[in-house]
Amino acid sequence: MMTYQLIQSLSEAQPNAHLIARPTSQQLPDTALINEMRATGNMADTCFGCAPYKRITLIPSVLWQDNLTDGLLNALRPLFTTPVSSHVIIDVREIHETVLLQVLRFLFNQVHRLDDLQLKTTDNATIRLDHITALCLPEQQEALEEIFRRQQAIANGMVAARRLADMPSEQCTPQFVVEEAQRLCAAYPDLRCEVLDEQAIVAQGLGLLHAVGKGSSRSPRLLAIHYDGVSSGPVRSYVGKGITFDTGGLWLKEGAGMYTMKYDMCGAANVLGLMLSIAGLALPVRVMGVLALAENAIGPDAMQPGNVARACNGMTVEINNTDAEGRLVLADAIAWASQRHKETRYIIDLATLTGAVVKALGYELSGLMTQDSALRAALTVAGEQSGDRVWSLPLDAHLKKQTESAIADLCNTPTNNAAISASAAWLLHHFCPATIPWAHLDVSGTALWREGGRSVASGRPIPLLMQHLLNDLAVEESPSE
Repeated sequence: MMTYQLIQSLSEAQPNAHLIARPTSQQLPDTALINEMRATGNMADTCFGCAPYKRITLIPSVLWQDNLTDGLLNALRPLFTTPVSSHVIIDVREIHETVLLQVLRFLFNQVHRLDDLQLKTTDNATIRLDHITALCLPEQQEALEEIFRRQQAIANGMVAARRLADMPSEQCTPQFVVEEAQRLCAAYPDLRCEVLDEQAIVAQGLGLLHAVGKGSSRSPRLLAIHYDGVSSGPVRSYVGKGITFDTGGLWLKEGAGMYTMKYDMCGAANVLGLMLSIAGLALPVRVMGVLALAENAIGPDAMQPGNVARACNGMTVEINNTDAEGRLVLADAIAWASQRHKETRYIIDLATLTGAVVKALGYELSGLMTQDSALRAALTVAGEQSGDRVWSLPLDAHLKKQTESAIADLCNTPTNNAAISASAAWLLHHFCPATIPWAHLDVSGTALWREGGRSVASGRPIPLLMQHLLNDLAVEESPSE
């Protein structure tokens, strides 16, 4: 567990820490070294002659206010690849609030590395960050205490999601995800897990989820995590795509396209992490997280192009592409979630659904698709506040032809290969009743952090969803005009 403290003077800081500040910081020691570092006008970093600190890094002031291009984060990342101290001191007296949230989550996320999976021989003597000291003004302290508490809880959920998603799919099967979720949720009395095995999935009519998972020897699961922070009130529901490995099925992917497909369950992993963050903050709210878990494999029982499967809401879908399996499991899980509670405030699903959203928005923005203007606005604002931003794509009846089928109610992919991301969302909207606000987040670009030719789980969009939930609770609790 990483610890933190707030101080108002560098004299209170522990020695041998890594000091990170703006060149204009008035609390920096007046030494020849500091003056030389300031004079560069650029980022300056040294591990020599900087006692009582182990390392000093001065980052240009403009980056501390850059809430658009992640400038400060990009400057920090290389510094923590090989830390020189387990303690960091960071001057937060003049920093944009969104940048502060991003930086805190980044630092708290340092508790997880790929080495922790114990699949690689490593040097156990590697230094790990375990304490954050923040230099602040007296008038900032009370607000910062709450900010630190919240961001650490959010980061804890991100870490749980990242650890799960980073595991090889041979280990991280649908049943393993269930067992890991049960283990993690057991630490919180207000969390309880409800599991549907393959027989229950069939019995409850989740034919789309079953169609995707039946080709694998690792059978599908539906996991619902319930959080009751209050005894009554509307339920906020989150649904995550949990394809623990995606071969593409009989519509087989090429090898290069299959390499990162263990991460096709990031949506489900992030729903689990979100639930842990909510429970960690003991929020006064009722929430349900639904994880649709399956492996899209090739085998004698694998779904075939042209098959028709029926969802638990009675709608039928022609499967004209077995590599468009994510929207199938999501559709069933959304329909199931919509039927689970009489009063649902909203349903938000998240999925690494389409490569097309990456072509449209790149790796920094999640695609947002919804027909509910209030939910769209609230998620957009939460994205800007948290630094985990979204961009809205169109979703209306002009997409209707993209999902038309001659043999079933819907088909799972458009035959013209156009508007792939929005067409998938158009399919999904049929499975949430119009009375329940619903939004779809395509996180294919943002669920992974890509650096040096490698990809690892990022834990996004947990920060976005937590900020949205906190904002929504504040609105709900505010007195009506």
